[in-house]
Amino acid sequence: MNNQIRARKVRVIDTDGKQLGILDLSEALRISQERNLDLVQVTEKVDPPVCKIMDYGKYLYLQEKKKKKEKKGGVLKGIRISYNISPHDLETKVKMTEKFIKKGDKVKIELHLKGRERALKEHAEEKIQEFLNLLKEKIEFKVERDLKKKGTNLTIIISKP
Repeated sequence: MNNQIRARKVRVIDTDGKQLGILDLSEALRISQERNLDLVQVTEKVDPPVCKIMDYGKYLYLQEKKKKKEKKGGVLKGIRISYNISPHDLETKVKMTEKFIKKGDKVKIELHLKGRERALKEHAEEKIQEFLNLLKEKIEFKVERDLKKKGTNLTIIISKP
């Protein structure tokens, strides 16, 4: 940035994203100093290198913020379905899950078993599989954690591939 740039001529981009053209380094530095901003070299792979007039501190802050967001990997959202859920309600839950996955969130699908339903674990697994098949028709996803029985609940976690 600024005086650390080695090239004699640079292609300058304004704060608005408009190209000012190929300028001498001294003139590009003068323009950036008049605006109380920094001249930052964006790429050096092309000849002449591309430099942008911007606030360098703000640029670093936004880069750091972007890295944190990528690292996070989304929030864990929960979708609860019941053993006797109607087809329309199941479709509604699929749409909600689709929105969450498109947004980049992980989704925990939970089926709660009550009373005698606990004895029908195989049918409950089929219900979750039906839910996943409906979802697969709409959007692609990957299974983060396989189907597990935890107490009276069957849970599975899915996310964006």
